[in-house]
Amino acid sequence: MYTRFDRSMRFIPAILGTATLAGVAVLLSWDAFPGLFPAGSHKVLAAFSLAMIAIAYLTYQIPHRPPAMELLKAIMLAFAFLFWAANQLWPDLPQATLCNDIAIALFVFDLFLVITGRRRSSPDGSFAEARQESCAKCRGGSCKEKRCCADQPSAG
Repeated sequence: MYTRFDRSMRFIPAILGTATLAGVAVLLSWDAFPGLFPAGSHKVLAAFSLAMIAIAYLTYQIPHRPPAMELLKAIMLAFAFLFWAANQLWPDLPQATLCNDIAIALFVFDLFLVITGRRRSSPDGSFAEARQESCAKCRGGSCKEKRCCADQPSAG
């Protein structure tokens, strides 16, 4: 079960996410005006954005105290972004291909777990579909209406 954390704990991931978005804006500016940037800056900008979002995501997930499998998936996804960042930053190293392949493997495995890891009680829907909220009676176990959310998992 996920827990909410106070505003001070939400501040750090939000700041890191904002810095990441700023990095992406600069990266896209490089695409529009590459002559305005020093040589080699593209790979640094790309790696920065990938690494920062990985760190932002972990700082967002850890205080929520997700279930062990969800935390493992978050860590795996963050590592995928970090390996991708390494590949962007050091494309000429012999290990660059390995970093890229590890990133691909982690991304593929993460999505495989999303596809196959749905609990039977989960609503049947697409990857990013929001869960329907259950009513107070359903959460309390006293709702008998079929039109309600008796078959939906508890949102509490």
